[in-house]
Amino acid sequence: MTDNVHAIVAKVFSISETDVNDESGPENIESWDSFNGLILVDELENNFKIKFSISEITDVKTVADIKRHLKNHNVSVNE
Repeated sequence: MTDNVHAIVAKVFSISETDVNDESGPENIESWDSFNGLILVDELENNFKIKFSISEITDVKTVADIKRHLKNHNVSVNE
């Protein structure tokens, strides 16, 4: 299980992990569309053994938002 959010984002969107930062999102990751966004949610939920609410999912605009929601689920996020 990977506990690095950046690694999961890089894997889902087929980009280098070095290209992922807290400001990364659909605005600056070309492959971040609605379909791949759902795949990302599934990967995060499976990796961290949590379940996001619909409001949490629709609130995500950046990697920083993902980390904030993970912390709300008591997941320790590697910064």
